[in-house]
Amino acid sequence: MGDKIEQENLPVVRLDRQLKYQGNILKIYEDTVVANGHEAHWDYIHHDGAAAVLPVTDDGKILMVRQYRNALDRFTLEIPAGKLDEPDEPKVECAYRELEEETGYRVESQGKLEYLMSLNTTVAFCDEAIDIFVAHHLIPSKQHLDEDEVINVEAWELKDLEDLIYSGTITDGKTIAAIMAYARKYRSTDKRDEALS
Repeated sequence: MGDKIEQENLPVVRLDRQLKYQGNILKIYEDTVVANGHEAHWDYIHHDGAAAVLPVTDDGKILMVRQYRNALDRFTLEIPAGKLDEPDEPKVECAYRELEEETGYRVESQGKLEYLMSLNTTVAFCDEAIDIFVAHHLIPSKQHLDEDEVINVEAWELKDLEDLIYSGTITDGKTIAAIMAYARKYRSTDKRDEALS
C-alpha cells in the first residue's frame, strides 16, 4: 500500500511541447513527459476559452439553440455559447455577445448576466474552460449569425429539458451542467421569481 501511494505522488515533468497543428480555434500539441518515472507522449489541445448563457424568458422557459455540429454529424440542442474573440476577453462580455448573436435577444447590460458556474469541457486532453451565465429580463433584438451558421431558437420548459438529458437526447456537456445547476438553484417558483425581480 505504501509503495502505491509513493508512486501516485510522483510528479509529472514536461520535457517538451511541440505544436503539431494550428486551426481556427484549436492548437494541437504533442507533449513529452515523464510520468511515474516513464517517458510518454501525450496529446494536448489548447483552446482560448469560451462563455455560455442560459437565457430565461419572463414565463420561465429556457431559450435553446438547435444547430448542426460537424464533429457529431448531427443537429444538437444546446444553450447559446461561443469562443472568446481574444484570449483575454472577459467571459461575461463574450456571453453577452453570444446571447444576442445566437438567440436574437439581449439583456440591458452585462451586469444583468448572473454567473452560474465554470467548467472544463474535456480535462483529459484539452484546456477549454467555459464560464456559464444566466440571463433574465430578455429584450428582443435580432440574431447576428456567422455566414456558415444555421441556428434555430426554441423555448423549452425546464422539466422537458431534464427529460431530454435523462433520455440521452441532450449530450452536450456544458448544456447538461448548466441546466442541472440552474434546476438545482432555481427549482422553486419563489427562487425564480426572486431572481426575476
